[in-house]
This record gives sequence, structure tokens and C-alpha cells, in this order.
Amino acid sequence: MPGRTRPDGRGAACTTLSDVVGSVRAMSSPRRLRPSHPEVPAPGATGVQVALDELGTPLSDVTFVVVDLETTGGRAAEDAITEIGAVKVRGGEVLGEFQTLVDPGGPVPPFIQVLTGITTSMLVGAPTIGEVLPSFLEFARGAVLVAHNAPFDVGFLRAAAARSERAWPGFQVVDTVRLARRVVLRDEAPNHKLSTLAALFGATVTPNHRALADARATVDVLHALLGRLAPLGVTHLEDLATATDPVPADVRRRSTLADGLPDAPGVYLFRGPRDEVLYVGVSTTSLRRRVRSYFTSAEKRGRMQEMVRLAVRVDPVVCATPLEARVRELRLIAEHAPRYNRRSRAPERMPWVRLTDEPFPRLSVVREVREGRAHIGPFASRALAQQAVDALHATFPVRQCTGRLPVVPSADAHACVLAEVGRCGAPCTGGQDVAAYAPVAAAVRDAMTGDPRDVAQAHAVRIRTLAAQERFEEAATVRDRLTSYVRGAGRAQRHARAAACRELVAARRTDDGGWELLLVRHGRFAGTAVVDRRTDPRPAVAALRAGGEHVTASVPPATAAHPEETDLLLAWLEQPGVRLVEVDGEWSSPARSAQAVRDAAAAVTLDLVVPRPALVDDAPTAPGAAPQRTA
Repeated sequence: MPGRTRPDGRGAACTTLSDVVGSVRAMSSPRRLRPSHPEVPAPGATGVQVALDELGTPLSDVTFVVVDLETTGGRAAEDAITEIGAVKVRGGEVLGEFQTLVDPGGPVPPFIQVLTGITTSMLVGAPTIGEVLPSFLEFARGAVLVAHNAPFDVGFLRAAAARSERAWPGFQVVDTVRLARRVVLRDEAPNHKLSTLAALFGATVTPNHRALADARATVDVLHALLGRLAPLGVTHLEDLATATDPVPADVRRRSTLADGLPDAPGVYLFRGPRDEVLYVGVSTTSLRRRVRSYFTSAEKRGRMQEMVRLAVRVDPVVCATPLEARVRELRLIAEHAPRYNRRSRAPERMPWVRLTDEPFPRLSVVREVREGRAHIGPFASRALAQQAVDALHATFPVRQCTGRLPVVPSADAHACVLAEVGRCGAPCTGGQDVAAYAPVAAAVRDAMTGDPRDVAQAHAVRIRTLAAQERFEEAATVRDRLTSYVRGAGRAQRHARAAACRELVAARRTDDGGWELLLVRHGRFAGTAVVDRRTDPRPAVAALRAGGEHVTASVPPATAAHPEETDLLLAWLEQPGVRLVEVDGEWSSPARSAQAVRDAAAAVTLDLVVPRPALVDDAPTAPGAAPQRTA
């Protein structure tokens, strides 16, 4: 016969399902509940109550439902529940209890009867799991489930929900066995059974293989375990989710560095003992949650644990939008050059490929952009820049010597081997004069600033030839050379467009129907704003333009910003649904640009040749991209 226990601890028989439901509702009132955050301060009290969403959720404010089941066996898919017992607690206080026997639909095995004392006759007339489960789920709604060996109990509950065709709510689950393995050593207890831990911690209830008694004992064990975890930095619900992770204790204890951080997008700076910036990171959703992840096993990088051990505080920079947060991260990394950031910290060192300005131009890897010359890049490394140079050299008979050649060659000049094999016109010895060399330089200039098809097609043919000869390593080298060229040329062309645009205002719909506004000047982030759906965005656009950062014009194709910042802005502008609101200057791309063939070139493999028309003429336009004019 099912029964329940009231909050006053006295038992009473419960013979019907309605009585079970009624008893659960009655027991939901608190037994010794004290308000954690009184609305009226004590007389003479001062100070400001810190919001929970700024600190995370302290464990004292978390509602736990500690559950225990008795079953007919150990297999959730085949066996059935015979009893459910649960205790709802918060802040160390019992809010209510739930207990009922359950008709398993068949006899109870003899060894289970001996173990639990629950016989088949006791379950005659008890409600079925399909009748009990809705009441239990309502009792546990919004709480964190706790169980000793939680996979067993939760597995049975999930299987029961599936058989009843009821959706499982997806509770957060805490397993006291796993917590005990984290803080209870072998010299304290020979094992982590509930009876052993209850005796170790002096639980007020002795486990006896009955559901409610075992749940009550588990409550005492849970509180004892949380007390041991607190010195290790496990003080919030977010910590508890990863408390069983193998994180060094000194790292976990530093999780308090995340206390007080806002639940908003932005940038965070880990600072060392001399106030130096150790690391700069970004969160596009919640600074608090992102910083807390450094103190859990979610952080796998060894150098980050080293950084956390050195850090003494974390400074937040709250941003209006995720895009602003990413931009601020790049700027702060460039400003502080943190020792633990591996991202580009010196954009001025990123190499470019330049066609020199001299009677017989040549290709050179340089560190800065000069006006009036053709450039591609910037590249992440000099090696990638050299691959792009090799791609142009393999396509055009441009000279590869590094010295400046006179218009009139010297009498003792000698041609190199490239001239002998027909890869250079030998202007060094008079084989080509300035007029004859000019078309070669013009073709290289056009491939760098405009149409890349000659380079792409020559390399595609070379890849096919090498693949047919099964010279796959050489084919891969040619492929990488082509990829570096196309990426560098495409980046330069896109950046040149942004650098030449004095001002651009764009807007994108937010999820709540408002607008996210972006101001870009010469390829640099100059401001942002967010307006809700009930606000006219036009005054916000005017205010953004008036109060945006003043940006000095750059020398195209270099923009006035870190190259990666410009990449971020262009990616945002090319999202589906972005609208151009104001454009001061030209916003266009060449009809046959390197960017147009970049995706097609990436598809070139060891055994595939992209036909010439497909490289440009058939390149699809991204649906919903920001509007552009074609020059």
C-alpha cells in the first residue's frame, strides 16, 4: 500500500492516486525555510544587494530534489520501479518530501523482497508509474536532481517517461557518488556506498533500502560533500556542474576571480601580480560563464592553467554586441601583446607581396603598403606570402632577380638559368627593353588587383598533370601555392574596397525585432548601437555617425585597422539580411575578382580541374548578401 510522510515527520496511509497528489501538494510548504534575500533590510543595514545573475547561482539558492528509487532489478529497459522517495531542499532547509509505492505490473523477485522489504502484496492497489510520474515531475520541476549513483535512478525515470510517452524535462543531475570520489579519500572510507558515507558524515537517517529513508540520508551526504567542496572553489551551481572534473585544486580555488563579472558579451583581461595583462579573451554571450570555464576541465590547454595560476584578477570590458567584443579583443591583444595570447599581436609585421615601381618591376615581400603600387595580402606569415609569389612566378615570365636593373644593361651582365629555359625575357642583358617588359608587368598587376583566372587556370592544369603522373606531393605543393595566392589577392581586393570607403553604416535585424547598427570608416570599426523594435532607428543612425570614432584614411589596400578586424567587419556585412544604410564613397568589387574565385579555387584537388568559366562566370552569389555594385 503506498504511503507518504508529512513535513512533520509522521507517516500516514495513502490509498488513492488523488491522495498521493494531494499529499505532495501539502508537503511542498517549507518546514524550516528562511528567506535567503529578504526584501526589507534589517534596521540600520547598509550596502547594495548584488544581483544573482552577476555572481552566478550560489549553491545556497539552488533547489535540489534528492531522489531514490527501489526497483525490481537493475535494468531500466526491462525492470520496473516499485517505490519513489524524494526530498526537496534549498539552503539546507527541507521544503517538501515525496513518497509513494508503485505497482510494477508484476511480482517482485524474492531477493528484492529480502533486500528492500517491499513485497508483492504491498504493491496491490498502488498507482502505476504512469499515474505517479506526472506528480513526481511536478514536484521536481525547476530543481536540480540529485541521486546516489544517479545514472541508475535517472535511467529508470527516463525509461518510465519514454514508456509513458512523456517528454523528459532534461534536469541538471548531480551524482553524489562522483562528488564523493572527488573529496573522500580511501583512508577515510573503504568505499563510496551510501551506507558508508552516511556513517562517515553522521547522517541523521540510516539508509535501509527504502526510497524515502535513502533519499533523506543522501540529503545529509550531499550537504557534507558540498561543505568539503567549498574550499576548492565549488560555491556556485556552475562550479558544481564540473566539480567532478580532474582540475587541480589550486586552479579551481581561483574560480572566485569570476565572481562579479557581468552576464553580457565583452572582453576579459587576466592580469598578473604586477598588473600586467597575461591574456585577453572574448565572450559573445556571458563574460562570467566564459571566465568560469577556465577553472573546469573544459579548459584543456596546459598554458592556460599556467596563466590562471599567475592571475590575480580579471578585468571585464562590457560591449554592446558580439561584433564589438571581437573587435575589442583584437585591439587589446595588439595593444598589450599578452604573453599567453598566440593570436597576431603585431599587425604591422604581417607581410604583403608588392610589385615594385621601377623600369623592370619585380615581386617583393614587404612589411608596408605604398601608394600607387600593386599589393596582395596581408599574409599570416612570410612563408605564405612566398607561396603567393611562387604562384605568380609560375604563371608569368616576370624577372626573379632581386637587384634594381638599369634601363641600359651593363656590358658584363649575364643572364640567369631562367632566361635559358624561357622563364624570363632577360632584361638584365638587353633581351627585353622597358617597352617589351611592360606587358609582362601589366599582366602581373592585373592578376594581383583584378582578374586571377590566368593564375588559377595554369595551376589547375598543372595539378591535373601531376595527379595523372601520381606525383601527389608535388601536386599538393602547387595546390597550396594557388590557395595562398587566391587568398592574398582576394583579401587585398576586399580590403581595398573597405579602405576606400570613407564611411559606411549598416543594419541587421536582431532576434527580438530591433536593429543592430554598425559604423565603419576606412575599414575600421568606428561605433555600434542597438535599438529595440519600438524605437525609430534613424535618430540612432544620426547619433552614431556624429559620435563615431574619427578615423584617418589609410593607403589602400591596407585599411585603417588590424587586418583581422577588417575581416570581421566584412564577414558581418556579408551576412544574410544586412542592409546598407549610408555609404560615403565607393562600395564595389571587380566583376572578375580573386574573391569571386576563392571558393572555386579551394575546390581544386589533386584529381580535379576547375574549368575556366566556373572560376568566375558561374560563381554563385551568396543568398541575402549585403548589396554591392559591380564595377
